Amino acid sequence: MRIISGTLRGRTLHPPATLPVRPTTDFAKEGLFNILETRYDFSGLHVLDLFAGTGNISFEFISRGVKYLTAVELNGKCCQYIKSQFKLFGIENAQVISADAFRFVKKSAAKYDIIFADPPFEMLNSVTLPDLILNSELLSENGIFIFEHATKLKDPVLEKAFEKRKYGNVSFSFFRKS
Repeated sequence: MRIISGTLRGRTLHPPATLPVRPTTDFAKEGLFNILETRYDFSGLHVLDLFAGTGNISFEFISRGVKYLTAVELNGKCCQYIKSQFKLFGIENAQVISADAFRFVKKSAAKYDIIFADPPFEMLNSVTLPDLILNSELLSENGIFIFEHATKLKDPVLEKAFEKRKYGNVSFSFFRKS
């Protein structure tokens, strides 16, 4: 995995092969950030990365200059890896929280401009995330929630998305509060 753009551009991430993750492909990640860069000035944004895994998406946001990033990941080894990379890259405007993403969403009082979630594709209750996030107070007034999921996933909640993008087997559905 490589960081595609920004101050960390070209750096590669070499997570241990034993981590239980499915990182977003560079192709899909590049497509996602091409969309976001045309719409946002990252410098003032607070971003939440749920199911952070290796931190692949977190590092892209940080590299592009977000004000602050919170990465939430349940797996302790993944958290350790992300923290080690933050230290290696000298990143001070980010934190890693070892927690269940669903519990974090229900308990956090923070506000975020962008919330990104990439749950395991086989997680059956992942389709509850859009409603859970949109019914919480986590999103700022003009914030968006980006839900990464298998392209083959079919669920009525995905029809609530204001935009969808497909990149092979991976899709992004974009949501905002009504």
